[in-house]
Amino acid sequence: MSSYAKELEVAQLAVQRAAILTKRVFHEKAKGTVSKDDKSPVTIGDFGAQALIISALKANFPEDEIVAEEEAAQLKEDSNLRQTIWELVKTTSLEDEAAEKVLGGAIKSEDDLLTMIDYGNSKGGAKGRIWAIDPIDGTKGFLRGGQYAVCLALMVDGDVKVGVLGCPNLPVDDAAPLTAGQESGQTDEGMGCLFSGVLSEGATSRPLTTGALSKEKSISMKAIKDIAAATFCESVEAGHSAHGDQAEIAKKLGITNPSVRMDSQAKYASIARGAGDIYLRLPVSATYQEKIWDHAAGDLIVREAGGVVTDIKGNRLDFTVGRTLANNKGVVAAPAAAHPKVLEVVKEVLGQK
Repeated sequence: MSSYAKELEVAQLAVQRAAILTKRVFHEKAKGTVSKDDKSPVTIGDFGAQALIISALKANFPEDEIVAEEEAAQLKEDSNLRQTIWELVKTTSLEDEAAEKVLGGAIKSEDDLLTMIDYGNSKGGAKGRIWAIDPIDGTKGFLRGGQYAVCLALMVDGDVKVGVLGCPNLPVDDAAPLTAGQESGQTDEGMGCLFSGVLSEGATSRPLTTGALSKEKSISMKAIKDIAAATFCESVEAGHSAHGDQAEIAKKLGITNPSVRMDSQAKYASIARGAGDIYLRLPVSATYQEKIWDHAAGDLIVREAGGVVTDIKGNRLDFTVGRTLANNKGVVAAPAAAHPKVLEVVKEVLGQK
């Protein structure tokens, strides 16, 4: 029995239910949308997914703190947007009876909706039980029908204990290789995975469903026999990760496979199950600080799948200092045996600048 069995079950069902909501938003509202304005599908999906997850956490773990991306100030000023999200949340909860029995915490009014969203205002830190939520990680991926993730992690005294990623547009087949085509134009057929990890207990994947949790499978990173044959994952946006530096690192490692660019923590999930090998997120700004909700779940899942995750200096990601990774720069994630070589080349390339 997992030492965090209840936390894991609640997190999995909450993320799955939030993923169902985001898929509904995409199919009903997002096709053809390209911007994140105030009434965009991303706004609707972000608020709705965050409300559903927080209501489940508060019903089951009322004393826990929550760090989440969104706050309800905008909804308090916009009654039409608030009502749209409330109707979406209400409908999704009613249709998901299997989750509702475990999750409870029904949102019964628009006021409940606002309250739940604003519970995500914890400042984080090194003490106590703190959940980190990113309701839609990968804004542009979501809008284009490409990769995005619903992300949830539990930290206890700054250490990530449970991580769950819902990736609605990743193939169910763990062995499916990464391709650039996975970044746009998705259908639902054969797509949608729920990834989980518990500290010292391994990592799993299972197909996303609309009811009870489906059967899980253990996942592990692929052993890299020849690093030159490895596949890189990197961000789609050049503003998120330095593509030029990554190309130079690949060259020095002898890697000739084109890098696969995708949004969100789907990159962590992909390398954790061996569909890709190495994930680099290299700094593009001296002052930018990564948000903890963009990395906590993926960091744990990769480590539990046999990988190593550090920053560009070789330090573990530090989730104890608030809402950001203020003590880290960049991310280097790779199988344990390959990580030292990858990190050595990262330091070499970035040290030349």
